[in-house]
Amino acid sequence: MVSGDEALVEFPSRIDPKALSISLNGPDITKALHVEQSDGRTIALVGGLKPGKNLLEVGERGKARAKLEITVYPRSGPIFSGPHQKPFICQTNEFELPITGGNLGPPLDSNCSIETRVDYVYKATDGALKALPNPSLPPADVARTTTKDGREVNFIVRVETGTVNRSIYQIAILHDPSVDPAPDPWHRPSGWNGRLIYNFGGGCRAAYQQGRSISFGYHSGKPVPMGKAIVEPDWLGLGYATAGATLTTWQNNCNDVTSAETAMMVKERFIEHYGPVAHVMGSGGSGGAMQQFLIAQNYPGILDGIMVQATHPDYLSYNTSVVSDAALLDRVFSLPDLKGLTDDQQTAIGGFANWKVIGKSWLGFSPGWNVPNGASCASPIPNSLIYDREKNPRGVRCTIVDNMINVYGRDPKTGFARTPLDNVGVQYGLTAFNAGEITAEQFIVLNEKIGGYDVDGRFVGGRTTGDPEAIRIAYATGRVAGGGGGLASTPILNTHTYVDEFDHHSRADIFMSRDRLIAANGDAGNMVTITLPSDRNLDRVHDIVRLPNKFLLKMEEWLDNIARDPAVESHEKTVRNKPADLLDGCELPDGRVVNEMPSYSGPGKCNAAYPSHGTPRTAAGAPIALDILKCALKPFDAKAYSHPITVAQAARLQAVFPNGVCDYTRKGVGQLTKLATWLRY
Repeated sequence: MVSGDEALVEFPSRIDPKALSISLNGPDITKALHVEQSDGRTIALVGGLKPGKNLLEVGERGKARAKLEITVYPRSGPIFSGPHQKPFICQTNEFELPITGGNLGPPLDSNCSIETRVDYVYKATDGALKALPNPSLPPADVARTTTKDGREVNFIVRVETGTVNRSIYQIAILHDPSVDPAPDPWHRPSGWNGRLIYNFGGGCRAAYQQGRSISFGYHSGKPVPMGKAIVEPDWLGLGYATAGATLTTWQNNCNDVTSAETAMMVKERFIEHYGPVAHVMGSGGSGGAMQQFLIAQNYPGILDGIMVQATHPDYLSYNTSVVSDAALLDRVFSLPDLKGLTDDQQTAIGGFANWKVIGKSWLGFSPGWNVPNGASCASPIPNSLIYDREKNPRGVRCTIVDNMINVYGRDPKTGFARTPLDNVGVQYGLTAFNAGEITAEQFIVLNEKIGGYDVDGRFVGGRTTGDPEAIRIAYATGRVAGGGGGLASTPILNTHTYVDEFDHHSRADIFMSRDRLIAANGDAGNMVTITLPSDRNLDRVHDIVRLPNKFLLKMEEWLDNIARDPAVESHEKTVRNKPADLLDGCELPDGRVVNEMPSYSGPGKCNAAYPSHGTPRTAAGAPIALDILKCALKPFDAKAYSHPITVAQAARLQAVFPNGVCDYTRKGVGQLTKLATWLRY
């Protein structure tokens, strides 16, 4: 699957490149091609591909040797994500070009396309990044950098900006035009080390928009950093190329299938114009971490290794176990019957280290992800297009599931996207009650009053019931990062900054991912987790997305080891090629490094320094893996609690749970273990 009208093709190594004969859809095109070796590979950039299926045939001295079917899709997409979202707001004239300033001007068509452009910037000797108007004439104050391969070059960066899949992308690479020829697959910039880091931006917003930044999201029109900039001096200075796109920054548009498709197309663009890549490594935190987990699981091969920070495994289990529950609890805590709950009691019920990190200041995520006309529908979508139950029932619905309607399909009763959200049978505050931290009366009132949401994300008295078909689809299509699929053999480096006491990106999320890998593969040996200390002044996710260079270099070593191993790709191959000195553990606040096996609770220096907490669902008895969207039920039993309840109290709880309470010793309803990859919608 390729986009546009060209593809970089590698020919079988057994064929003599001087004796090649190449035909495309019948006619011989050998003389029209530039066929040459690069890094030991015989490659050619084949142009003139037609939309749909193409047949490329290769012969040697007149004898047919190999053939390849290439299916071509528009550069504007889609390829596998399904019909393009409508409406969709182009923002090329708002996109802020980093360092050089200015924007991209109006779009050229309805697919938000622009002409590809190249700008040059440089790092000055004073450390500042500056525009370079004349790339062929290095300025007097240009800094020098020594790449990881030992090459000393001018710190001049080529920044390519263009559009694929209706997304604005950027590629940055060290390139000094006064020394190197223009980049192509056979002329690699001398400062490039052959590796590409794809940066995924954070947040999560169903916004029907192209996006006006790769590194920033916007809240109420104000820019909020959501990840690394594409012109990232630490990475570029070592010789890495970097890339990213507006549709792989989830604060612009939160859809993991579109994200995978966009990353694939940007990677293709890079390879066709800069040459083969040894490794493509993902990096990013929060929503950027979710994208990496889901892409590695569902579309293996796009990313060779993933480096996640501020970890959440996926948006759906996080929506179920945190986003939807947070607003329900925040509301019920303010009711007269529960106003007497102390901060400690609220924290015990909520599961987090501090309930206030999930309170009203939480940026509208809860219940915003599930409200069709909530914060996600902010500018640039005109109010006239936004859904309103009475005034505009066919308007744009900015919920996470409606944003992914190609995956979930429509509920025939409402016409809206099917939703897997569910809290039937959940005993909120169960562990707090059993521990004696809240009274029986508080526990009962909490569950009587907690309620749920209707289809428009509004509070209702009854519990939220998930659509069984949506739940089945969610598991079957890989919306939950379960540890199987491509994740089983993907090297994962998890550097987690500890912010439990003041941010919702908690250390427990490490163990959500780890436990899922263990369940799928028997161990979590393909993921290394390192907990890092935080600056107490940090209060935003962009401040905790940290990837020290020493860990980046270890990921590259891991991938190099795998590449040298001739065995078939497998979980075991990935585990055995892990560098011997890349170990789980933590860095203590005083700088000491501790290597020890991660554990959610129990003894250990890392747990003593960085205790793990949980979520409202773990505080309701759910396992830390939190991969259950809808729990299986067991009969209500008044004797199952650690503290006695009266007959009258038992009757009230029986009324709350007429069909039973969650049985977390069993798999969830519709929870599948077998996963198909490379699905199309």
